[in-house]
Amino acid sequence: MHAARLASPLSAIALFLFPIAAWAQAEGSRDARGELDFQGRFLISVQDADMVSSAYVDGWLGPREGRDTFALISLEGDPRDWTAVEIFASNSVAGPPNAVEISPDGRFAYVVETFTPRPDNDDPHRFGDLSIGGALTVITLENPAAPEVVQTLRVGDRPLVASINAAGTILAVSYSIAGGSGAETPVQLFRIGQDGSLSDPVSPAIAGYPLGEDNIMDIDWHPDEDVIVWINQFSNTMQFARVTEDLAVEPFGNVVDIERAPYRVLFTPDGGHAVANALYWGPDIAGTWTEAPRGSVLTVRMNAETGDDGGVRHAFVDRVLTGVSPEGLAVSPDGRWVATTNLERSYLPYDDERITWFSSVTLAALDQETGDLTEIGTFNYDGILPEAAVFDNSSTYLAVANFDHFDDRIAGSSIDFWRIQTDPLDRGNTQLVKTRHGVPVARGAHSMAIAR
Repeated sequence: MHAARLASPLSAIALFLFPIAAWAQAEGSRDARGELDFQGRFLISVQDADMVSSAYVDGWLGPREGRDTFALISLEGDPRDWTAVEIFASNSVAGPPNAVEISPDGRFAYVVETFTPRPDNDDPHRFGDLSIGGALTVITLENPAAPEVVQTLRVGDRPLVASINAAGTILAVSYSIAGGSGAETPVQLFRIGQDGSLSDPVSPAIAGYPLGEDNIMDIDWHPDEDVIVWINQFSNTMQFARVTEDLAVEPFGNVVDIERAPYRVLFTPDGGHAVANALYWGPDIAGTWTEAPRGSVLTVRMNAETGDDGGVRHAFVDRVLTGVSPEGLAVSPDGRWVATTNLERSYLPYDDERITWFSSVTLAALDQETGDLTEIGTFNYDGILPEAAVFDNSSTYLAVANFDHFDDRIAGSSIDFWRIQTDPLDRGNTQLVKTRHGVPVARGAHSMAIAR
């Protein structure tokens, strides 16, 4: 009787331990990609090592931390083993986070230099010590383990962004006109050779463009045609244009009024809409940008209507709110998601009472057919000045460039990986979750692209 009573709990313990042992064995055989299956060939990013983020506010560049770099992260193998290969390439965070572009076949990268590196000494330096840049660097990625500079050109003053057409044959570069750069054209076009080299630039006249009064802040190419879309920084507008075989730029349709201080623009994967973010900065905003309200992301339908005369009308479709200062913008390859990376006020000096000890990423659902947006949420995290993001090939993961860390013992910056997760038992509950995976790079990560 007593023996039987003793056997019962022992048997229960044995039965309880067996599944634990089986689970532990299965756990040991799990593929690390079960947690992170970020799909693609490799990521590229550029890092501006010349300044700390608070230089935007107090003007002091802070201590030197290395040199500007171009980084390549191979996405093969165990994500816990991913590392960055870095080489020197002059670049600047003081512009839209589109300073690096990759050719559609992933063979070449192009980096624009908005400002030059800081003076080569250890004296304290201010933002005004940086000179206006004008370099365009071509990097071969034929061997991803050893990217190499193959061409450096002197182009116009203060280039802002670089963007390549879907065929991989034309590179468009825009320039800061109103920023005192002295540039004589808002856009230049370069033909791309089979070896990735660039031709002499063509500086097309753009009918109706207010030269000297505005900035073409960003450009994107249509996924199927030689059509471009650009956003104007000060007039808060969007325009579409065709690029002809002889590299003329021919605007078509109406100029679309959008929202305050647009910063980036991307076509949807099907080419039917353009997506832009708006920072809500300006001289009539408290602090110009340091006390900006929440920003927004919006959609514009290209060729929404055709008139009797054959002319087309583009139409503003939808908008949702984002976090504060949404500088980065990404659209997923499947056209389902839009993300913005939001600076909040993470970049302020540590002793500024307005600082937010966090940044954020906003996720919105996109109906690619209609252009309608649905805000999913804004997700805060411990990081400084996230300027760029890209989706992976599965449209499930997001890589985010984190410019710096609040823990000053951590050198450099990082490319961090986030996951879109919908609760299987509550389909209305979708979250954007920062994973434990990240790859260290030099300080100042601000622009990214992916080889798919």
